[in-house]
Amino acid sequence: MLTLDLTNAPRWHDLAPGVRVQLRPLTTALMVATRSDPAVEAVPDEASDEERALAFAKALARRAVLAWEGIGDADGKPIDPSPDAIDALLDVWPIFEAFQLTYVSKGLLLEQEKNASALSPNGPSAGASATAKPACKPARTARHA
Repeated sequence: MLTLDLTNAPRWHDLAPGVRVQLRPLTTALMVATRSDPAVEAVPDEASDEERALAFAKALARRAVLAWEGIGDADGKPIDPSPDAIDALLDVWPIFEAFQLTYVSKGLLLEQEKNASALSPNGPSAGASATAKPACKPARTARHA
């Protein structure tokens, strides 16, 4: 069952021990805006999937991050989110992975669900009913000479 969160309120997401970000809900408007982001559109056609994913994640995060905790500058002083700081945050591999898993992939689960197929009424799937009668005795095998 699809449950709708009608409050559409920002949520906190833990990305690493002591690091969390407050993010806007992942809405259609946010995804559409990110797809047409100049940084995403500037990715060359020959770019790898990984390069595309990073450009998209950074563009999405720049739109979605409202606040954060546990992030500071080189001297350890807390800093506020900014486009450059958000990009630098996502350059940290474990943070990028956590962002993808806790935020982006949950939003994309619905996309995958609508591509799922129902069980087939006949055929090899788990929902199929048997169409052949069980064998009465074992089949004979060819004899080896």
